[in-house]
Amino acid sequence: MSKQKVVIVTGGGRGIGAASAKLFAQNAYAVCINYKSNAESANALVQEIKAFGGECIAVQADVSKEDDVLRLFETVDRELGLVSVLVNNAGMLKQQMRLEDMSADRINSVLINNVTSYFLCCREAVKRMSTRRGGVGGVIVNVSSGAARSGSPNEYIDYAASKGAIDTLTKGLSLEVAAEGIRVNCVRPGLIYTDMHADGGEPERIERLKSNIPMQRGGLPEEVAEAIYWLASEKSSFATGAFVDLTGGL
Repeated sequence: MSKQKVVIVTGGGRGIGAASAKLFAQNAYAVCINYKSNAESANALVQEIKAFGGECIAVQADVSKEDDVLRLFETVDRELGLVSVLVNNAGMLKQQMRLEDMSADRINSVLINNVTSYFLCCREAVKRMSTRRGGVGGVIVNVSSGAARSGSPNEYIDYAASKGAIDTLTKGLSLEVAAEGIRVNCVRPGLIYTDMHADGGEPERIERLKSNIPMQRGGLPEEVAEAIYWLASEKSSFATGAFVDLTGGL
């Protein structure tokens, strides 16, 4: 079992999660890539990381389900060692629509997938990291969204609201565990080139909206990963409850 630092990246098989997993691996972390359903992309990323000498595993788990979260963390305990950094990145959005057209099933699905998952993963990370419980400390980085501030009207208010909850979780938990060796910070990406826009029914959404961005372009997953890594590293050692907005000025 490795003595190096260990990071769990939820939703790590694509987009921001995949870019983050690679960056941590390049900086000598043992990496657990969590994925929900796309085993092919997660395993391809494991092979890519192993090819440059990194230590990496992929673990399937639906992190909105308590039993899956327990299994995820127990697998990491056993195969890599105690988690040093948790990157809460798993999330979903549904087809663009106005609130008046949303069903309760849709709303609940978004909230459970985007909020309950972060709470459960934070809980298991804190149990392992907290000095109050015999741990050595650690860092949690939550991936929120610029949508938490814009509200995403006419597109996905439910997704935006779920990310508002993540902002509040970040603030509350950062204060709860600040004296226990755990820092909790958050990134709020804006319009980033990822596959998630296709989930909402508009793969080219950034091309439509980039003229609204002061920097006149969308962001790259790697740019978000750099901020996540900084917040997880000792270079941000006095930052907790902090938010980094990566929205090109939007």
